Amino acid sequence: MKFHLKMTLSMLALLSLLFGIGGSMLISASFQESLEREETAALGDYRMAWGTLQIVNHLKPYLDRDTMKQTMEQLYQQSGSSWTSLRLSTADEILYEAGYVSAPQLQTDRAMENPEPGYCLLRILDDKKGPRFLVLSGAVETNGELLFLIASHDITALYAARTAQQQTYFQVFLVMLLLCGILSYTVSRVLTAPLSALSRASQGIASGNYGSRVRIRSQDEIGALSQDFNTMAEQLEENERQRGIYIEQLRQSVERQERFVGSFAHEMKTPMTSLIGYADLIRSGTLTQEEQAEAAGYLYSEGKRLESLSRKLLELLVIRRQGIPLIPASPGALVEQLARQLEPVYRKKGIHLSCDSEEGYCLMEPDLVWSLLLNLADNAQKSMEDGGELHFHQEMTKDGCLIRVLDSGRGIPPQALEHLTEAFYRVDKARSRKQGGFGLGLALCQEIVALHKGSIKFENRAEGGACVTVELRGGRP
Repeated sequence: MKFHLKMTLSMLALLSLLFGIGGSMLISASFQESLEREETAALGDYRMAWGTLQIVNHLKPYLDRDTMKQTMEQLYQQSGSSWTSLRLSTADEILYEAGYVSAPQLQTDRAMENPEPGYCLLRILDDKKGPRFLVLSGAVETNGELLFLIASHDITALYAARTAQQQTYFQVFLVMLLLCGILSYTVSRVLTAPLSALSRASQGIASGNYGSRVRIRSQDEIGALSQDFNTMAEQLEENERQRGIYIEQLRQSVERQERFVGSFAHEMKTPMTSLIGYADLIRSGTLTQEEQAEAAGYLYSEGKRLESLSRKLLELLVIRRQGIPLIPASPGALVEQLARQLEPVYRKKGIHLSCDSEEGYCLMEPDLVWSLLLNLADNAQKSMEDGGELHFHQEMTKDGCLIRVLDSGRGIPPQALEHLTEAFYRVDKARSRKQGGFGLGLALCQEIVALHKGSIKFENRAEGGACVTVELRGGRP
């Protein structure tokens, strides 16, 4: 059963219980009060009748039955609106009787017909189907003889009024129950609407829609619950986003590892094929002395190539696994010294090398930063086969330094920008292998920058060429 239906039924049950008890008590109290008024009035009339009889008997030295009858007739006529029946009798004789409540109706209770002297008994005569009467019975001894006076008062109208009140109450109760049912159902739907929204939003999240939110319409407990739910949904959405990022990073990492293994195998395969081929030729003994010397030269060059590859890989592994202490050094001095050493070599290749630097010291590992700058310069000159401009710019920052390497070469393909620091990655594989590269230089640069808690960024310049921005954040002394 829905919660709003439970609320509606609970409210109706509580209202029915309270209204039923309250209405019944109110009708019962009203009826009892009216009945007590009737009893009081009937008892007053009854005492008046006894008082009249006693006065008459006091004036007569003996019991005058005719006088008694006349007196009772006068009392009955005067109180006709009050008394339904009136009877005066002795133990053996009925002196006077008027009205339709006859003796046979009273014989159901002998104590009412012949009560003890000095007592007045009161009883409600009710046959459940006909009229109802309030009956008073009493006895008094007069001139040595007992007189019994029984009077009845019709209270049928009182019971009829109670029945009418009960019927009216029942009708009002039904109308009220209907109206309250409609009202309570509406109120319960309004109150539980946020819960329904919470349920729908929960189902949305369960189905993968982490953007589901609940509209907050109040500041009560349900509003607080809605706010907590939205906070939870936001956290779940953020966790899902982070999980997606992590999965994407993991996928990219797997792809990089696969590329690394493939590239490494390829780099090893080429020199190993040459080594095995030339070694087999030398072993066959069919080569002339000149051919043997040429084969030995190939063996030497490919061996050096493998030695260089192993050294680069070892440097990359050492930088990743060992923390190297940083010392105060001047990055501007390193840039100027590198420019002085490379300028004559690059001038022969038609490359104009320039630099500008700023004085200051920061914490770094000078040899590694030198290797970083040398690798960036080497990559820049490889992109300028027909000459060009190469410029180093260095400035100090609050937590280290910033170095830019700008060239006027052919630039970097957009699809290659995010892969440049991967091991064995080459923008142009044929040209890079021809120039003697392994695709490990920029991977070493990435590790050196990470050791200095910095960043490296590759961009293409609008006027042509590329710009590499390196920011080292090792700190200032």
